Amino acid sequence: MVASVNEGLAGLLGGEDKKILSTGSTEIDKKIADGLPLGSLTLIEGENDTGKSVLTQQIMWGAMKQGLSVDLYTTELTVKSFISQMESMSLDISDYFAWGYIRLFHLHMVGFKWSKEEMDGILQRIIDHIRTSKAQVAIIDSLTMFTEYTAQETILTFLTNCKMLVDHGKTILITLHTYAFQEDTLIRIRSICDAHLMMKKSLIGDKYVMVMEVTKVRGARKTTGNLVSFEVHPGYGMKIIPISMAKV
Repeated sequence: MVASVNEGLAGLLGGEDKKILSTGSTEIDKKIADGLPLGSLTLIEGENDTGKSVLTQQIMWGAMKQGLSVDLYTTELTVKSFISQMESMSLDISDYFAWGYIRLFHLHMVGFKWSKEEMDGILQRIIDHIRTSKAQVAIIDSLTMFTEYTAQETILTFLTNCKMLVDHGKTILITLHTYAFQEDTLIRIRSICDAHLMMKKSLIGDKYVMVMEVTKVRGARKTTGNLVSFEVHPGYGMKIIPISMAKV
């Protein structure tokens, strides 16, 4: 029932090729091989305030335009702040949210104490939830919160389980902060993922802009662009800046 409704919605909104997850922005899609492959595991990596969440929200908008359902697992946003951020980017997802095409599961709960004991097994529970959910796309924003309370081996097992889910048709995106992981662990994490987008900041004149480096998109139909620079304007959303202006 949900699938048929989503397909009809995609038709009305001009859905794209079902093998590709579009960002909803033609300019950005061109830089990442026309979009991320459906049935893939994508890593969005960077430091604080480099646009990781902004990019995932833009991708969620693209998923909505294609009639796909999305589950967002977040340690950083509440429902209210999420909808507010989307609106500030001129991405009105209120109807999608009301109809259940977007579901948000936030981990900032009153009285919840972050500890190794409390966190034990939570990543496995997320895997189980993604597996049984009807949503085609799952986003974990961000994985960093788990690193202080979870062994690196458990993180790698979680990503391996994610890889198994994408082999069965799920599309999963994960954000993380580079500083939270040792370099050898990061190398292993990046190798597991099908796509890797590195987010940075660049100083142009007297202001910073966000820069996305497309490190890899496995199975891409077209050559990926190396760098995409952009700003986020309230009421407008992501605005691409010619990369010739940026110095990374």
